[in-house]
Amino acid sequence: MRKYIESGKMSLIYRFLLLIWDAVCINLCSYAALFIRYELKWDKFIKSGMSIDYPHGYITTLQEMMIVNTLLTLIVFTLFRLYNSLWRYASLSEVINIALACGISTVIHFLTVFGTYRRLPRSYFFIYFMLLFFMTLTVRFSYRIIRFLYNENVHGVGMRNTMVIGGGEAGNMVINELKMSKKLDSNICCVIDDNKSKQNTFINGIKVIGGRDKILDAASHYEINEIIVAMPSASKKEVKEILEICQQTGADLKILPGVYQFVNGEAAVEKLRPVQIEDLLGREPVKTDLDSITGYVKDKVVLVTGGGGSIGSELCRQIAANQPKMLIIFDIYENNAYDIQQELRRHYPYLHLEVLIGSVRNTSRVDRVFATYHPDIVYHAAAHKHVPLMEDSPNEAIKNNVFGTYKVALAADKYGTSKFVLISTDKAVNPTNIMGASKRICEMIVQGLSRQSSTEFVAVRFGNVLGSNGSVIPLFKKQIEEGGPVTVTDKRIIRYFMTIPEAVSLVLQAGAFAKGGEIFVLDMGEPVKIDDLARNLIKLSGYVPDEDIKIVYSGLRPGEKLYEEILMDEEGLTQTENELIHIGKPLEFDENEFFDRLQILYEEAYSEVPNMKEIIADMVPTYQYRRNNEKKDKKVIDKKLSSFYENSRKSEGKKRDGND
Repeated sequence: MRKYIESGKMSLIYRFLLLIWDAVCINLCSYAALFIRYELKWDKFIKSGMSIDYPHGYITTLQEMMIVNTLLTLIVFTLFRLYNSLWRYASLSEVINIALACGISTVIHFLTVFGTYRRLPRSYFFIYFMLLFFMTLTVRFSYRIIRFLYNENVHGVGMRNTMVIGGGEAGNMVINELKMSKKLDSNICCVIDDNKSKQNTFINGIKVIGGRDKILDAASHYEINEIIVAMPSASKKEVKEILEICQQTGADLKILPGVYQFVNGEAAVEKLRPVQIEDLLGREPVKTDLDSITGYVKDKVVLVTGGGGSIGSELCRQIAANQPKMLIIFDIYENNAYDIQQELRRHYPYLHLEVLIGSVRNTSRVDRVFATYHPDIVYHAAAHKHVPLMEDSPNEAIKNNVFGTYKVALAADKYGTSKFVLISTDKAVNPTNIMGASKRICEMIVQGLSRQSSTEFVAVRFGNVLGSNGSVIPLFKKQIEEGGPVTVTDKRIIRYFMTIPEAVSLVLQAGAFAKGGEIFVLDMGEPVKIDDLARNLIKLSGYVPDEDIKIVYSGLRPGEKLYEEILMDEEGLTQTENELIHIGKPLEFDENEFFDRLQILYEEAYSEVPNMKEIIADMVPTYQYRRNNEKKDKKVIDKKLSSFYENSRKSEGKKRDGND
């Protein structure tokens, strides 16, 4: 607080000194203009004050009009906000503003002089305007001028050689601020832009040397230490391609985020951030209809199970921003629940928030929560999700994932919840592990109940989430911090990825689209090779893969696939209003038989039967458990991967054709 008070005092002192300076300049410019009018000859200037034709004399006129002219000019300057601008970031618009203020104040000066029957040479007013404009402009841009001269004198000494990619408005802003900043000692060597009309031109004195094909040569020639990508309006795919080239230079990479993040006039350099792994995925963010989300969340009682987890906590953040009547977080892990509780209380002090500790496996506890709060909407994110751990404890996966979902879903039906949204996974498609199989049963529960209940039950299926607890990226980062090696299970393994906010936006959108029984599927773009992901992370950390940090291939873990699918062949797809969100066609199954079998499964799980995987394989026809123990021919696997990549490319081609 003291810091802000002192800053405010300095701002007031600065404005007061600027105002005093302007007052002095106004009068200096008046006398100087008259002196220049008389050809800089002192005798003629003195005689002008004793004019026979004009008894008051020109100097007398200036003396008499001094106070009036000074006050009126300062008022005009105030109206044009010349005392409110942050001049270290001033641009052409501020120069025009100064010119207008000086021009209008000169016109007023002219009218007051001749309106009071006094006289001054007409050429005096033109000279006065030019001097006033120059003096006003110089003092306000003095910081930038001094900084520029300083940078010119210390050019390249102890500074970081910097390349800026992007010759548009954002690039211009970045160059401007790097030149002016006293904190960022950057020696800007060149600009890269693919637009041929900009090549061989200059931006703020820096030459645009060519397109992306010049990046590697320029980085070597100028010994570039830092590359700044200033292309906020470029597509994710284009940024990805440029970053992949930049990675080969070994320079530090920084990026200016989306255009919406600096259009408010704040300094562009302050928005720069290190390149993150998300930038290298090259996929456009998921678009959601925010109005529809707000419409069904606002003024509703919303329950989030597993609300302290990666997905659950982000759900809580986005729901809190949409003004629910009450947000209930239900989680068994008290530390996670406490963390999100404190965060939401800081950011949303007026939010009606309830944080409850309990397990979705506890029927009485779940029933009590529903009986007390009667939630309108339920997001079920509570689940065990670690594939290798669940392979070793399959009964726990069934108890928590399957019957935790079943108990919460039955409570939602019993207490009249309007919407129930299940968080599912692409591992539920043709599952090869118990975690995926348990999630497939959860989807069947949701689809079965939707046909019997007034509650709208839906599931949302998506791929791996970047940065979530237990995901591969935090593991890779930790291994890199420890000096390696980075462990990849198989060089050929591929996965779909999305960010946590994207995953949550899909979940929220699914609730808005829900009519009951749907499985929503995200178009996640092209899959990513985990090996490439590991190598990119090593490069982003400033190391060279296989030299500084070794990569070790440990072999597929039990239940792990080489690639994930997001849809079973029988399901098909139906388009929604959002082109990146699809609906999988519900699979037909005997609901009565399924729910009868579910009761038997409950007894088997809690009896700790040793053959749970075999039992699930009989219950979920697509579960490929038995194949895991068979020795697979490498040629067969390679053929499947080739087919998968080919289908992926065809899908992307069709999408592009459709967009064209």
